[in-house]
Amino acid sequence: MIYFLALIPATGLTVMGYFVFYLASRSDGSFQRFGKYLGFWAFTLAGLVILGAIFAAANGHHQMHGRMHGPWHGPGPRFFGPRGDEFQPGAPPETAPAAPTPPASH
Repeated sequence: MIYFLALIPATGLTVMGYFVFYLASRSDGSFQRFGKYLGFWAFTLAGLVILGAIFAAANGHHQMHGRMHGPWHGPGPRFFGPRGDEFQPGAPPETAPAAPTPPASH
């Protein structure tokens, strides 16, 4: 059902393509040629949006099944716990060794 939302940008790109074609037909020279390319590009992008929605609708169930609806069988909590160099509330502060004093030179 959510793939019908792809019709909104595809419709907008199609309307913009027709508008650009209309403006290109009223202009001359290099602007007319650029307008034709730009209108063709808008139609191409609209087609790619529709094809992408069809592809996602056809393959989305197979790729996403179990990833969003079941438990995660990931690598475990070792990646989600605090790292060793992070501050942990309630832990005593670590004392750093004192910096060596430079030798006194006379």
